[in-house]
Amino acid sequence: MSFVRPELLSAAHRWREVIAGAALAALGLWTATRGGYLLAPLGLALVALGAAWALTAWRRLRFQQDGEAPGIVRVTEAQIAYFGPRVGGFVGLPELSELRLLTLRGRRIWKLKQGDGQLLHIPVESDGAEALFDAFATLPGIDMAALVAALGTDAPASDSRVVALAEVDRLIWARKGAGVVVR
Repeated sequence: MSFVRPELLSAAHRWREVIAGAALAALGLWTATRGGYLLAPLGLALVALGAAWALTAWRRLRFQQDGEAPGIVRVTEAQIAYFGPRVGGFVGLPELSELRLLTLRGRRIWKLKQGDGQLLHIPVESDGAEALFDAFATLPGIDMAALVAALGTDAPASDSRVVALAEVDRLIWARKGAGVVVR
């Protein structure tokens, strides 16, 4: 018998990393106020570390989407694999040239494009899709705040006069210098 409501336990479990980062920052602040030439810099370093941890955990929490979509996502050694019921495939992070977020008939999908033109579509709510946050963070020059913000915005209603398959197609990241050089 638990004296804590199950909803509160699940919320605390979901926010556990953010809470741990905030607790580390609070411990650092307490340590910094104890004074001295040793404790003040150590405490400030703990505050910075805890704040960075809490910010990253908060972004990772916002990246996770509720809902269920078919398929399983696995990220191993710089390779993203998607195993869907009908389609699937692999994309290597070094070969990735473009990352887009599509909204297709109300469902959001990651569109990963390799340099050779091959595409991989992964539903945002797929099982294991939260591992994509750390994989996308390794891409050179990606703005993770913009990535999380794109997930947080709702897609605007599409124009009924235009017959298009994709309602919204947002470019999140593109590799610089991936073009063809002609001499």
